[in-house]
Amino acid sequence: MPLRVGQKAPSFDVVSSSGRRLKLEEFGGQKNVVLYFYPRDFTSVCTKEACGFRDMYEDLAQQGTEVIGVSADSNELHRKFAEKYKVSFELIADEKRELAKAYGATGLLHDLFGVAARITYVIDKKGEIAGVFEGELSASKHTSGVRELVQRLRER
Repeated sequence: MPLRVGQKAPSFDVVSSSGRRLKLEEFGGQKNVVLYFYPRDFTSVCTKEACGFRDMYEDLAQQGTEVIGVSADSNELHRKFAEKYKVSFELIADEKRELAKAYGATGLLHDLFGVAARITYVIDKKGEIAGVFEGELSASKHTSGVRELVQRLRER
C-alpha cells in the first residue's frame, strides 16, 4: 500500500548506478526529493517518464529538488538506459525490491513479475511525503504532478 501525504518518508541509504551514495537524511533541510518507482528500463511508458523528468531536471534542481529513479533493473542496465536517453539524475537498482517495499511500490502483479509499481513520491525538505502520484500507464500524470507540487512547495 502506498504511503500517504504527511507521513514520514522511510529512510534510505543506497548507491546509485553511477556509484554515488544517496541518503535521504543528507537531503533534509536542503532539498526536496522526487523518488519515482517504475517497472523497467527501455519500456515505452518508463522511457517517456524518465525523459519527462530528464527534460525538467534542471528546472527542478533550480527549485531545490533532486530526482531519483528506482526500479528492479541492474546497475548495468540503468547505465545503458541513462546513456542512451541522456538521463542526468541518479537511478537506483533495487533488485531485491527492498526500497519498493518500504515505499509501498508493490502489488500482486508487480510481485509476480518482480517489478516495482509506477508510483512517484515528492518528499519535502522536512522528510515528509508531500505528494503521491500513481498511474501505471500515464507518465505525464507523474511529471506534471511533480512540476506543480514542487512549484507550490517553493512558494511556501
